[in-house]
Amino acid sequence: MKKTIYTRVLVCCAILALLPATACTGRRNEAPVLPPETSPLSQSYVGYGVINVLHTRLSAEAAADAHASGHERMGTVVSIHERRLVRTDERTDSWLLVQGESRGWILEELVDVYANESQARTASEAMRRP
Repeated sequence: MKKTIYTRVLVCCAILALLPATACTGRRNEAPVLPPETSPLSQSYVGYGVINVLHTRLSAEAAADAHASGHERMGTVVSIHERRLVRTDERTDSWLLVQGESRGWILEELVDVYANESQARTASEAMRRP
């Protein structure tokens, strides 16, 4: 009986010793996961966001060369109404249709996105503190 317990303990220790070696066999090259585009049939907003740059312009369309439709400042809480992926020859950009003091399109990288307004307001207050 002692021999059986000793054998089981030895097997368990061997398995535990080999687990880290098999789990970390190398880095995977994974492509970044982009959030899906918003369906026109979705709810009235996608979420909330906070502008994360000092000053930015909103565009009338989801394009870098579109006319300006307004401006927003760092820490402004905006509601996000739509997400759109725009593909060009060089890259794919994610654009958000937002409503804050103004309404327009902005690159997603210029907005910190939150699931609800409370989280966005908390982040905005923290961003505005010195």
